[in-house]
Amino acid sequence: MDFKLTEEQQMLQDTAARLVRDAYGFEQREAFLKGDPGFSREFWAQLGELGLTSVPFAEAFGGFGGSGVDTLLIATELGRGLCLEPYLYSVIFAGGLLDQLGSDAQKSELLPQVASAQLQLAVALDEPQSHYQLHDVQTRAVVVDGGWWLSGHKAVVMAGHSADLLLVSARTGGESRDEAGVSLFLVDPASAGVTRRVLPTVDGRKACELYLENVRGTLLGEPGQALAALRYQQGRAIAAQCAEAIGSMEAACQLTLDYLKTRQQFGQVIGKFQALQHRMVDMRIELDQATSMAMLAACVADEPDSAERSRTLAAAKYVVSRAARFIADQGIQLHGGIGLTWEYVLSHHAKHLLMVARQFGDDDYHLRIYSELLQVA
Repeated sequence: MDFKLTEEQQMLQDTAARLVRDAYGFEQREAFLKGDPGFSREFWAQLGELGLTSVPFAEAFGGFGGSGVDTLLIATELGRGLCLEPYLYSVIFAGGLLDQLGSDAQKSELLPQVASAQLQLAVALDEPQSHYQLHDVQTRAVVVDGGWWLSGHKAVVMAGHSADLLLVSARTGGESRDEAGVSLFLVDPASAGVTRRVLPTVDGRKACELYLENVRGTLLGEPGQALAALRYQQGRAIAAQCAEAIGSMEAACQLTLDYLKTRQQFGQVIGKFQALQHRMVDMRIELDQATSMAMLAACVADEPDSAERSRTLAAAKYVVSRAARFIADQGIQLHGGIGLTWEYVLSHHAKHLLMVARQFGDDDYHLRIYSELLQVA
């Protein structure tokens, strides 16, 4: 594949790389992590000021009209810097759902605010029993006096603790695992009946458990018809997450290589031992394979929904997830004990990569999806 960037894409990548390099040192990240929102609101605003949060949206909503490749360039740099801001969840996933399902009035009001980073969104789809199944929804929405009222429990809502608006899936018809009857609603987290219990994830980022008890919601799209959009936009989020993982894996490989070049044992740097050289090569091979699949995922992410698109995204997630786990494990092994310490940046990359390998479906899940789609072809 001839993957040459255009002049605009190169400028976009350079802008993102320079911003992360200048504003996101490891010590700064540690300070952001310990703060109240769990990320830097100043850096989030900078992303908006530089137009990086507007890239996926149409020009009519203050966007750049960018492609999946443009998103890949930004996400890779954010992953390289282990940035904590909810770019993936607010801009790509939630923003995509709002763009696909929202009415003209809803999009005109909300998308420009999302594109400028003035409004943070979060997606509440998973439930304690759902295990990657977007149609396994027990949260219910009923019509009372002409309005929709939601009750239920959503699990591990990434960045939901700080979101200004929540996009919540709820069942308006059918049984708990039926594919028909799933709807999507906008919910104000400040509404009566909303409870958010903040929790840290394995890589230190913050999420929340969301409890809804007779909460007013605003319907997005047609009742009971949201599942196709949820799956399509999760595909776009998977492509962006693969790109983010590539940036993190590149940083982990570079940290490991630098360590092998400087750490001494038995009177010489350990990078001279052939066995360790072979393991470093294995890490790079896994990274190169994952990079190719992330690029392919970015190229198909915005294509119309199809079995081929779904197969490609499942394959990319499978390859990237396995590579992420391998590089995290090998990086720690080649570093030794220091690779596990919280004060050293590699441990944070490793934790993040292990989380990426399981979010939106682990490698076994996506291998099964890929196999099933092959049978359809």
